[in-house]
Amino acid sequence: MAWITHKFGGSSLADADCIAHVARLLLDRGDEQQAVVVSAMAGVTNELLALASLAAANEGDWSGRLERLLGRHVDTADALVESQAARASLHAELRRRFGNLRQLLDSLALMGTAPAEVVELISGLGELYSATLLSAHLQSLGEEAVFVDARDILRVRHTALMVAVDWPASQERLDAFRQANPARRYVITGFICRTRDGRISTLGRNGSDYSGSIFGRLFGADEIHIWTNVDGLLSADPGAVPQAVLLDHLSYREAFELAYFGARVIHPQALSPAQEAAIPVFIRNTFNPACPGTRIDSQGHPEPPVKGLSGMANMALITIEGAGMIGVPGTAERVFSALHRADISVAMISQSSSEHSICLVVPANDCANAGQVLEDAFEREIRHGQIQRIFSVPDIRVLAIVGEGMTGTPGVAARLFTALGRAGINVRAIAQGASERNISVAVDEADAERALKAIHAVFYLSEQTLSVGLIGPGQVGRALIEQLDSTRERLLRDASLDLRLRGIASSGRMRLDDRGLRNLDPNAALGDQPETLDLKRFVDFIDDDHLPHAVLIDCTASADIARHYRDWLARGIHVITPNKHAGSGDMDNYRALRRLLESHSARWRYEATVGAGLPVIQTLRDLIDTGDRVHRIDGIFSGTLAYLFNRYSAGMSFAALVAEARSAGYTEPDPRDDLSGMDVARKLVILAREMGMDIGLDDIEVESLCPPGLDDCDIDSFLSGLAKHDDSMAQRLAQADADDKVLRYVASLDDKGQARVALEALPGDHPFAHLALTDNVVAFKTDRYCDNPLIVQGPGAGPAVTAAGVFADLLRVASHLGARL
Repeated sequence: MAWITHKFGGSSLADADCIAHVARLLLDRGDEQQAVVVSAMAGVTNELLALASLAAANEGDWSGRLERLLGRHVDTADALVESQAARASLHAELRRRFGNLRQLLDSLALMGTAPAEVVELISGLGELYSATLLSAHLQSLGEEAVFVDARDILRVRHTALMVAVDWPASQERLDAFRQANPARRYVITGFICRTRDGRISTLGRNGSDYSGSIFGRLFGADEIHIWTNVDGLLSADPGAVPQAVLLDHLSYREAFELAYFGARVIHPQALSPAQEAAIPVFIRNTFNPACPGTRIDSQGHPEPPVKGLSGMANMALITIEGAGMIGVPGTAERVFSALHRADISVAMISQSSSEHSICLVVPANDCANAGQVLEDAFEREIRHGQIQRIFSVPDIRVLAIVGEGMTGTPGVAARLFTALGRAGINVRAIAQGASERNISVAVDEADAERALKAIHAVFYLSEQTLSVGLIGPGQVGRALIEQLDSTRERLLRDASLDLRLRGIASSGRMRLDDRGLRNLDPNAALGDQPETLDLKRFVDFIDDDHLPHAVLIDCTASADIARHYRDWLARGIHVITPNKHAGSGDMDNYRALRRLLESHSARWRYEATVGAGLPVIQTLRDLIDTGDRVHRIDGIFSGTLAYLFNRYSAGMSFAALVAEARSAGYTEPDPRDDLSGMDVARKLVILAREMGMDIGLDDIEVESLCPPGLDDCDIDSFLSGLAKHDDSMAQRLAQADADDKVLRYVASLDDKGQARVALEALPGDHPFAHLALTDNVVAFKTDRYCDNPLIVQGPGAGPAVTAAGVFADLLRVASHLGARL
């Protein structure tokens, strides 16, 4: 026998369509025997309770609302039953039941109050109506369907914790009913029951699921299917974590834990009867029957070790601190006894091993009362200083990771707290049972959504997702877009890493897409209808709590954009850039950025500011971090100037060579940006600051190759004016040739802070003398590399290699956040 529970709420279908759909689903299953428990139609229980309240207060048009509710059920009956005779019989039954309800409501209006027992009776009538309609519809299709009023079968007793079933009495009544009414299919009302002494009662909210599990055990069902409006239990609340995934197999214990901590699909007590009888439970979607849903049974499945995340909101943390508790037996017992007497539920407990403090998480509504109860209970100890203080922290959410596979699996807690730390989440309290099935943490409500997303991502319940925004879709930006597109599927497949490019911004336009921008034409990355740039809105969109981590990539050369880095890092956004302004600009701003990196979780990565894709900064950091002492750095940091002086030879016009390089795209649009030497000076400042030096651009001795008087003219005038200085450059070249040397534009820095950028004549056997056309090269002279400097050399200019350096930084940030690369 299959046992099936159907909820009629939560669907966009009309009432009759919903019931007809359920009937088709039942008939398509082909079970030899079926028993189906049904809930009330959507919103009916709430309407019944509202009618009771209005009638008791003699307020509002409760009579008119009652007629409309009857009309809703009659209209549904008309749509479900075609036979005039059957329809008339069904109308009569519905009107009889609603007539009884009107008498009850009239009584409440006369009394001016609503006794609890009457309210319980009224609240359960919706299930009677829906079960009547479903059984009538099945009968109209020529199918056997026996209506069962659960109040005739189910006997319960109310305890402090739950509604407990009187199994012997209920079983006896069901056996007698089945003997008198043998059938292939039974349609049973959910939610309602009677107490042992015959008084009408209910099983509480979500009682239809509990009814289904109870009757599944009473019938000795092979399986229990709970049909609802979602595909099953998910790894997290999809409203908070859109990447939540369907959990296909859980143990009863895992499902209990998830349900206790707020998984709304099923109530914890609904599983108890099934567990006691070892009946598998399936959570299915009525409107997606092809989905297998979630299976819950005794065994579960060991993988993945963490099945899901759940949480409880609207909580408060109470802490009791005092040296007088250390080594004193019975302190915890006094705490919990006092709260028990005050009928205050404790959701989580955490105690330090020193016994100096005890933390409790209680419902926020009970916080003030709990604090007062504990102060009264420990009044003597507080007066004598044995307990220093009892204080509370409001706005707390408890988050829990759940999974049988955590038992004996090393590193689960480490990954949890690493994820929280990387997301900048402060953990207020921690609790873990000896079973290792659950680890709970208390965090501030303001951090809860981000914490959920970060934890969910680190356990691979969803892809490790980074919300990426690109500012500056120029040459480097376009190359980066191409590289992201070409590697996206591989990273997603091999590393579960989703680099989701959700926004692109230029100096005046922007394009946003919540799902991610894919398969872009790099030359038209902003699309056909870009929006006017609103930088604040752009940043807010990228930093949406929808995703756990946000990254802004600045591929501009704008000092204005660089000035925003401090704000972005302070709000937890990672910043990646080849823009040199922040790293070489105002010293106070640079120090503030460094302080932010020390106190916040966000990363600022700028490898591509020096040497494009070459690992110059990373090599320097590795030398320093491993204890080496750097004595001197020399380098050629301009691909443009490397190209010029690799090509420049006797008989050539230097000005003509500059014009040729500009036409070939080897220089900036304005060659003075390269020839001034300031770009190289900025790179040297960045390296000096990486070594811990307080150096700015004013501290660099810079030789500009732009002749005086040509600073403010247009480009054509500059190039023609530059030709007038060909002779002086030719003389320097001739002198170098005579000395068997070559001209190279070199940046130099020593450990005393002496920094210089200039055109130098180097010996022919110097490492810098024989470079490919646009190569950058840097030589590190250190304690370890004293006789033979450490050389890093390769292409140091061009969109593709610069974009590759930016991309490498992006992957380093992703790895820091937990991606397995």
